[in-house]
Amino acid sequence: MRKTYGFHGGIHPPENKHQSVRTPIADAGIPPELVIPLSQHIGTPAGVIVEIGEHVLKGQMIAEAQGFMSVPKHAPTSGTISAIEDRQIAHPSGHFAPCIVLTPDGRDEWIACSGRPDYESMDKLALIDLIRHAGIAGMGGAGFPSSVKLSVKPGTEIETLIINGTECEPYITADDVLMRERADQIIEGAKILRYIIGPRETLIGVEDNKPEGIAALRAATEGSGIEVVQFPTKYPSGGEKQLIEILTGKQVPSGGLPSQVGVVCQNIGSTVAIYQAVVHGRPLISRVTTVTGAAVREPQNFQALIGTPMRYLLEKAGYQPEKNRRLIMGGPMMGFTVPDIDVPIVKTTNCLLAPTEDELPTPPPAQACIRCGMCAEACPASLLPQQLFWFAQGKEFEKLEHHNLFDCIECGACSYVCPSNIPLVQYYRASKAEILQMRRDHEKAEASRIRFEARQHRLEQAEAEKEAKRAARKKAAEKRAQSAGADSGEDPIQAAIARAQAKKAAQHGAGGEQSELEMLEKAVVSAQKRLDTATAKLEEARSQNSDLVDALQTGVDKTRDKLAKAEQALTAYQQAQGEGGAAQSEPPADAAKAAIEKALAKRQAEASLSPAEKARADLAKLQQRLQKTEATLAQSRSNGDEEKVIEALESTVARLTGKISAAEQQLQQAEDA
Repeated sequence: MRKTYGFHGGIHPPENKHQSVRTPIADAGIPPELVIPLSQHIGTPAGVIVEIGEHVLKGQMIAEAQGFMSVPKHAPTSGTISAIEDRQIAHPSGHFAPCIVLTPDGRDEWIACSGRPDYESMDKLALIDLIRHAGIAGMGGAGFPSSVKLSVKPGTEIETLIINGTECEPYITADDVLMRERADQIIEGAKILRYIIGPRETLIGVEDNKPEGIAALRAATEGSGIEVVQFPTKYPSGGEKQLIEILTGKQVPSGGLPSQVGVVCQNIGSTVAIYQAVVHGRPLISRVTTVTGAAVREPQNFQALIGTPMRYLLEKAGYQPEKNRRLIMGGPMMGFTVPDIDVPIVKTTNCLLAPTEDELPTPPPAQACIRCGMCAEACPASLLPQQLFWFAQGKEFEKLEHHNLFDCIECGACSYVCPSNIPLVQYYRASKAEILQMRRDHEKAEASRIRFEARQHRLEQAEAEKEAKRAARKKAAEKRAQSAGADSGEDPIQAAIARAQAKKAAQHGAGGEQSELEMLEKAVVSAQKRLDTATAKLEEARSQNSDLVDALQTGVDKTRDKLAKAEQALTAYQQAQGEGGAAQSEPPADAAKAAIEKALAKRQAEASLSPAEKARADLAKLQQRLQKTEATLAQSRSNGDEEKVIEALESTVARLTGKISAAEQQLQQAEDA
């Protein structure tokens, strides 16, 4: 007889298991509609890979795993995908979640299944991948992906594989009937797990209130090397950490995993599903669910398809809704009230409890804590429920984590023994949810900070690269200048000064009087050009109904005044020169007058043009300016000019391109008119 150990706390609530084990497992059949939630496990929801209207076969994958902590979903029967939408699911919050809705065709036609009875010839990683693709998650209530549990870190030695057949929660008998009727499948599944993990020993832990199941398992384990261990009934001995301590005497550290003490646990239902997936090639599409409570006439266990509406299953057991005030998914200790009777069965639905008010009375209002300490005595995780309650009420999340809130398995033992009827577990669940949300928000903020810093680094790096290019171009230009000066035998600086002086002398000319006349003529011509440009911009603004018309008009008036003053200065100078007999100044004055007359004639000619002709002329001017600017840009690029110069030219090209497009539209409108 193997030695077993105890654990701290625990309670002995009424079991109420005999009602649902009087008949064998019944086939629930195919309901009119199946609703398959994408999230039925801990981790990332699966991703849809089918479309509305698509026909699928039984066992066909309809949603694939999204990442390591995820499992796929499969069609529970053959039929048509009628919807992919949010539906209400079995959750304490009653929220809606993405689901695939399948309308069965009644044929229940399987896909081609190919099992691997010779699994011992397979690579262990390939076998774990097969289990993952079969969509198997923990079926005892938590829904932890089985493939993740089996993916033990390299170098970790597993001494004990434990198959959890405890099923300590009152009312639930799904695992008990599996042990009675399918003990051989449990043992074969345990052998597969043993091959994958390679433990020193394999144990099946069962409470002593299941004598028929224990007898069936011991008969099936003969000669297998698997040991069935019986121990006294106490709630919650089915908790993973509690069961490990009972069978091995080891305690999993706070916040740790069973693999840290050399143990891996799997549920009885998960073990059967692994056997079906490996040996027969069938994914997890159904499970055994207990339907019990005084509000059903025939409590029993059903083999129900995943996605079956709870109403359908309850009606199979003779549901009496008038006697039932609340429907519970799970047992009375760890279960929760479902928001609607039509929510679907999922992979973790081990029980539907429909009690009457006399059987499971509505909890009375909570009263003040009297500090009796009974909750601490009952806690199987050796926590301080009273302190956690105070911290949860005050939202002191740091203190909750410091007092190991996440070691709480939410068994409900503290709430069960509380004389003040305080719903302690509800406080712990709400606090866990808030802490997890805060962690997610912190992770998002941290990710945003990292992205911002990375962007700033990229911008700084790009600016540094630009500065390096500018310095390189400047250095190359200096080298070219030095090279040119060296070839001519002159100092580069002195040569540049000499060129500037020569240019200035050429501009002023040899005679002072002649230079002054040329300056006056150039002033007239320059003022005329500015006036032409300002007038063109004014006309363009008027044609586009721009807000700049008034400002441009003011600029045109000022430019016209400057032109008049320049013309007056030129005329006065010419008259003075004529009185002084300066005959040599006449030809330049005549040239300036001719230029002015030419400009005036050009303006008069433009004024006489039709709108279409004027638009065509404006377009031609813009196209000519664009060609010159593009040529200048190409020359600057080939010369290696500074980046600012190139950017300015590129901006000018873009602006002229936009103006040409607008001018083409104006021309088209004028021609249409």
